[in-house]
Amino acid sequence: MRAVGFTEFGGPEVMRILELPEPHAGPGQVRIKVAAADVNPSDGVYRSGYVKELSPGAFPESDAYVVGWDAAGVIDEVGDDVRPELTVGTDALALVLPQLTLGAQAEYLVAPAESVVRAPRGMEPTAASTLLMNGVTARQALDLLEVPPGAIVAVIGAAGAVGGYAVQLAKAAGLTVIADASERDRDLVTALGADHLVPRGDGFTDAVLRLHPGGVDGLIDTAQFTAAASAAVREGGVVATLRPATDTAAGRGVRWRVVDVSKDLGDTGALTQLRDQAESGVLTLRVAATFAPEQAAQAHTLMEAGGVRGRPVLVF
Repeated sequence: MRAVGFTEFGGPEVMRILELPEPHAGPGQVRIKVAAADVNPSDGVYRSGYVKELSPGAFPESDAYVVGWDAAGVIDEVGDDVRPELTVGTDALALVLPQLTLGAQAEYLVAPAESVVRAPRGMEPTAASTLLMNGVTARQALDLLEVPPGAIVAVIGAAGAVGGYAVQLAKAAGLTVIADASERDRDLVTALGADHLVPRGDGFTDAVLRLHPGGVDGLIDTAQFTAAASAAVREGGVVATLRPATDTAAGRGVRWRVVDVSKDLGDTGALTQLRDQAESGVLTLRVAATFAPEQAAQAHTLMEAGGVRGRPVLVF
């Protein structure tokens, strides 16, 4: 089968098509014939070798690595001891941890049944493929804030894939949301449900504090502006980041939490809830552009250029 990955660490140019043996479903697993798989920043982190530098033992030597955390397609093999709703012919989504040649960006993906849910009805695979990785990231970031309904939270990077989901999930949870937006993104972020818009970039913290001088209850930072923006959080509040922060010297009892999607890979209930929220319109799925698998390097280049509204998607 064809898979998308790399055989050496580096920039987008190392991405290539790999020819690998076709996998098959075993007990407790299903196989999905992949129709679409989105490209996420974490794919670039793996490709660059950064993860290997951080955790050499967790990223062993290999002749090939396949990237991709989530995909949409049709179940075409089912192993024993699998939930009854996961049958051959079911449109499905899967969220997996890419390990060596077991990433999601391949013609066939074998995944544990607990990491697979029915796809949202009425949605094309290209859009559906953008849900789970980004949705779980946003959901976990929001949970890490530990705020009650009625609390005030801020979101940095609100126009992006994760930030947009964070805004929508926060509104669904009964929170007041302050979101950043560039001039070109104001209509988009307003449509996502943000209660207040503030300038993106250096003016963010001052603008938030003008709205709420005591600071917000929690901050979701999807753009790694953390060091300066943490001043917008009240004493004892929480900052949730997507990667470890390089400067956490905010003081004032501000707590720092880091999202770890791998903790929720097998949480079928959480994945199902995200699917239902997409199906009901709580979450808006956004595709930035589509690419053939052979154009993976172009997809990575687009993603790393920044300013992408949604996710690049590989269509198999």
